[in-house]
Amino acid sequence: MKKVLVTGALGQIGTELVVKMREIYGADNIIATNRSRRAGHVLVESGAFEELDVTDAKGVHDLAKKHNVDTIIHMAALLSATAENNPLMAWNINMGGLMNTLEVARELNCKFFTPSSIGAFGPSSPKVNTPQDTIQRPTTMYGVNKVAGELLCDYYFHKFGVDTRGVRFPGLISYAQEPGGGTTDYAVNIFYDALKQKKYTSYIAAGTYMDMMYMPDAVNCIIDLMEADTSKLKHRNAFNVTAMSFEPEEIAAEIRKHIPEFTMDYDVDPMRQAIANSWPDSIDPTAAKEEWGFKTEYDLPKMTVAMLEQLKAKGV
Repeated sequence: MKKVLVTGALGQIGTELVVKMREIYGADNIIATNRSRRAGHVLVESGAFEELDVTDAKGVHDLAKKHNVDTIIHMAALLSATAENNPLMAWNINMGGLMNTLEVARELNCKFFTPSSIGAFGPSSPKVNTPQDTIQRPTTMYGVNKVAGELLCDYYFHKFGVDTRGVRFPGLISYAQEPGGGTTDYAVNIFYDALKQKKYTSYIAAGTYMDMMYMPDAVNCIIDLMEADTSKLKHRNAFNVTAMSFEPEEIAAEIRKHIPEFTMDYDVDPMRQAIANSWPDSIDPTAAKEEWGFKTEYDLPKMTVAMLEQLKAKGV
């Protein structure tokens, strides 16, 4: 990767990814884009930034050509709960944006990455240690988008030779930005409320296991996959990746080791709970480990310490 265009860069993972990539590849070689500019945002101030609507096919092409990019990292998308509330909008943005950026990758011979999700699985997928290759029949618009996206990226690789790559992300936990529209967001919100109020009301029911990953591990896995030897990749779109699987009571117990007075109760959101119930309890990342050396640094205890320290440093 020499010149990289990142769509949806002001989102939760995009921001941390661009910051890390600018450290590695140089600030002017990572072109961050978003539908709108946010004055004072770290990405706007620290390197190349352009406004871009991914549903504008010509705009995507012209911008990629302007900056002579060799890699596109496509992060622009509506997340699970937001997509379920706006299914038509989700299809137009998630699938329309993906098709536009894939076409540009084909036309300009760019490497290409876009994330899938554990949402690509469904109620009929194996719930525990979900295999890399298994039945995928999701029951949400977000999940349908992700499965379709995986297949579309595979198609562009086999039909046109586009070097497409992707991972199925679990819930991503970050101190850098508050979450916006994901089913796994409770695992971020809980830290904010633990520090601010010493209590949290979970919209996800006790006993609901979901895979999670701390954001630095997620950022590193994108970079590692994009730098991997293409000849060793049997799977491309997309690899199972995960760092931990826990349910609300387990993360609450870990927080109490540092904030003993912390309490948690429940007010379950039926829509987000239904989405969570359709997802795996845990997934198997063996293929990612074998094909490109996927690894993580953070487990639940280490992540909890890091989250609390970073949020305190932010003044939360």
